[in-house]
Amino acid sequence: MEMSTFVMWVGFMLASFSVVGNDVIQTLGTFLTSNEKKLKWYVLYAFAATIMVAALVNGYMQSDIHYGRLDKYLPELTVDLYKWYYLIPPFVLLFITRIGIPVSTTFMILTLFSLNKVPNDIGSLIASIFDSSTKMGGMINKSLLGYLVAFASAIAIYLAISKLTEKKFKENPIKAENYKFWAVAQWLTTGFLWFQWLTQDLANIYVYLQGGQNMSPLQFLFSLIILLGLLALIFYRRGGNVQEVVRRKYNTADIRSATFIDLIYAIILYVFKYDSLFGMEYQFPWTGNLPMSTTWVFIGLLAGREIGIRLIADKGLKKETLREVLSDLGKVSLGLIVSVVLVIIIKLLST
Repeated sequence: MEMSTFVMWVGFMLASFSVVGNDVIQTLGTFLTSNEKKLKWYVLYAFAATIMVAALVNGYMQSDIHYGRLDKYLPELTVDLYKWYYLIPPFVLLFITRIGIPVSTTFMILTLFSLNKVPNDIGSLIASIFDSSTKMGGMINKSLLGYLVAFASAIAIYLAISKLTEKKFKENPIKAENYKFWAVAQWLTTGFLWFQWLTQDLANIYVYLQGGQNMSPLQFLFSLIILLGLLALIFYRRGGNVQEVVRRKYNTADIRSATFIDLIYAIILYVFKYDSLFGMEYQFPWTGNLPMSTTWVFIGLLAGREIGIRLIADKGLKKETLREVLSDLGKVSLGLIVSVVLVIIIKLLST
């Protein structure tokens, strides 16, 4: 086996483990938290696995397994691109995920595949981070916008609905006769959210297999088995360490609260997939098919939700709430800093 082929497949497996272990909790964390005491892990897994198979098979049949998120990368994803140092980011991501820090897999992995566009001198490289016309700068800009949109939207939404929903949910446990309705609602919203996440983040995994270009059916099946196996491990472990980010938030174990989180998150991810909606002339300030960090969107949503709820429930913000919001923001910011440092190191290794 040639070195480049070895790097491609080992990189794919490492990226799969890292991305699934880190990012899946953003999407399925509330689903796990609100159902783990009522249903066996393999029942929840079967639901998520079915949607994953559908998304992957549909993408493969359309020759677009990355759902357009790697369109700007495809011309450069040739076999000879994959050097040994392309294994460094998923290794680092694997370590950070194991200690429970939610980081952006988009920054950590996809910035690696823009090395030819990264300036050689440190000053120009840092400047490119803030230039939205570059791949790295564009991804960072879109992800920061995602955080701000999710944060502001969540504050506004939860300020408006908390008295009727979250505060009421906390004070009145769900009744048995109402559980079936909320279970159906949650599974539908979670399915929609899970599919939106897959169409965003599959790019972070399949970039190691040239974006899925020219994959044989056997290769595709092998990659699918790897992802399904790793997903099963995440469900078996009840989400792992990163799941604690979800468990600490206000009433996330309530299936009603979890449903609202999933619905809002899914809508935000859906909006960020497009340059505009419904043929409107207004263009969003981001590029629809450019990859973005769903981690930043998720952390922004949880932060805005926590602030909105606490303003209603506690009639003000306590230091503990602000400390937790800033702590989560600090963790994802750390991931961004580590990603930039990795780009610098690997750029030096490649020259």
